[in-house]
Amino acid sequence: MAMLGWVMMGLALWHFTIFLPDRFWQGIIGAFLGALAGAVLFPLLINGFAIPGRADTTILTVAEAIPGAVLGMALMYALGLRSRAPAEAPARG
Repeated sequence: MAMLGWVMMGLALWHFTIFLPDRFWQGIIGAFLGALAGAVLFPLLINGFAIPGRADTTILTVAEAIPGAVLGMALMYALGLRSRAPAEAPARG
């Protein structure tokens, strides 16, 4: 049950990327993948690679996905900025 909460939290936070410039690696799909991967991997690290069951899932368990989703989207944004930097550099000469 916790996995469902983590994925839904990542999906909910991903929706806020509409307010940011589209500089994510692979666009909005990259932001989506970063949010979901971060929202699942970070709480798994916190819980020792065990998924809490239905009885152990609380609002705090679901909230563990917030930092992971934000970090995942930040990573995708940084990769997007890095991949576009040489193409947007002014010509010399």
